[in-house]
Amino acid sequence: MTRTPHDNFAKDYFEELLSPLGKVETSRVVTDEARQIDILFSPSSPPTVPSESLDLLGRLVNQTSSIEIFRNQPNLFQVLMCANKLYSYFAELNRLARREDRSLDVEGLGKLLIISTTASADLLDGFGATLDLEINCNGVYSFPKNWFGTIIAVNKLPVTNETLWLRILGRGKVQRSAVDELLALPETNVYKQNTLRLIANWRILIIKQLNLTDDDQEIVMNLSTAYIEWEQKTLEQGKESGREEGKLEGRLEGELQGTQKIIMRLVNQRFGEIGQRSHKQIRKLSTEQLEELTDVLFTLSATTDLEEWLENRLK
Repeated sequence: MTRTPHDNFAKDYFEELLSPLGKVETSRVVTDEARQIDILFSPSSPPTVPSESLDLLGRLVNQTSSIEIFRNQPNLFQVLMCANKLYSYFAELNRLARREDRSLDVEGLGKLLIISTTASADLLDGFGATLDLEINCNGVYSFPKNWFGTIIAVNKLPVTNETLWLRILGRGKVQRSAVDELLALPETNVYKQNTLRLIANWRILIIKQLNLTDDDQEIVMNLSTAYIEWEQKTLEQGKESGREEGKLEGRLEGELQGTQKIIMRLVNQRFGEIGQRSHKQIRKLSTEQLEELTDVLFTLSATTDLEEWLENRLK
């Protein structure tokens, strides 16, 4: 099944956020047919970190959850298919319980969480979804009890610290605001740095595509500030690594080598493996030229552009 950069990011993102709280299975195949649950989350007892560290998201995943994520509002059929996958998973659990001759705890089966950038009144009304009184947060709507489902409209969530980890998956100014809030978090936040890394990888995957849609360009713009911070921190780590090596090999030479390693990692993320000639040319660049390459790297659309840039700098 073809997956977009948004799908890949969303799965990696929730795996990163939820792993300390329990078991995360991405692309979970249900045995009824070859259908995949985006994310199947089963909480641990006790979790590695308190669920409160994820605020609203932590409260939403207080039991086994089938999580389905949409960049665009799902239509009627898509919501039905999300529910169908959950019910197929329930049927799987029921078959297992019968084979083991034990009763099934219906209340503990789990629930469906549909996370969408938007959810119209028509969509919510059509499924009888109303504001979840237990969660008590705008943007969180529960289906009738035996649907076992909740839909989160990211654009309707209040702009508070409690909703940050969900608003990262929003669109337009909702996402841009969430990224700015992420950057403002203290460095001690357990999720900040890994989330920045995942956002950077998401942006890189989008830029590597040949023809960017308007939506792709919007995501790139929204994620740019987070990417720049991640890039700067990565380079600083490379320089620090170089300084450590410099204790043995000469401080300036060690710093240059550390920077080269980081640049090569960024180049490989951008283009995949590059030729030996380009490798050698990058090793010949000065510290100033390496920093210049970092500035322009993600404006280069192909390895031929990189090769041309290197040739011009080493004339």
